[in-house]
Amino acid sequence: MRIAVLALQGAFAEHEQMLERIGVDYFEVRQAADWQQPKDGLILPGGESTTMMKLLHDLGLYHDIQQAIQEGSFHIVAPFIGIPDEVPMTFIRAPYIQETGDEVEVLAVVDGHIVAARQGNQLVTAFHPELDEDPRLHQYFISMVQT
Repeated sequence: MRIAVLALQGAFAEHEQMLERIGVDYFEVRQAADWQQPKDGLILPGGESTTMMKLLHDLGLYHDIQQAIQEGSFHIVAPFIGIPDEVPMTFIRAPYIQETGDEVEVLAVVDGHIVAARQGNQLVTAFHPELDEDPRLHQYFISMVQT
């Protein structure tokens, strides 16, 4: 099991610490060459979406990341506004999701707002589980990409 962590901005180091804590191997994606490594899943940390999109395009990672989202990914606080247009689950503004055809499984609701959901092998959250001590969401993601 090996997880790619997009390490351009956001709390990627905290995701890596959580993966270490639960015994999962990972590597950082900072440039297109990094992306060529074998991987079983992808963590996209939250960050400023305009900057993140610019960096992905400038580094030639946008289309690879877009494809990976369809294969299995872990989104934190809907970091990409443009990329999800191509996948069934679309975040409009965290924590609200819009269903676009495929069934969305709601995993957690707080005060009437969806804060964690799954659609196929995509897991999305409207909070930062990497900033908590509880590893269950990362463990859940790992169980998703193992199947």
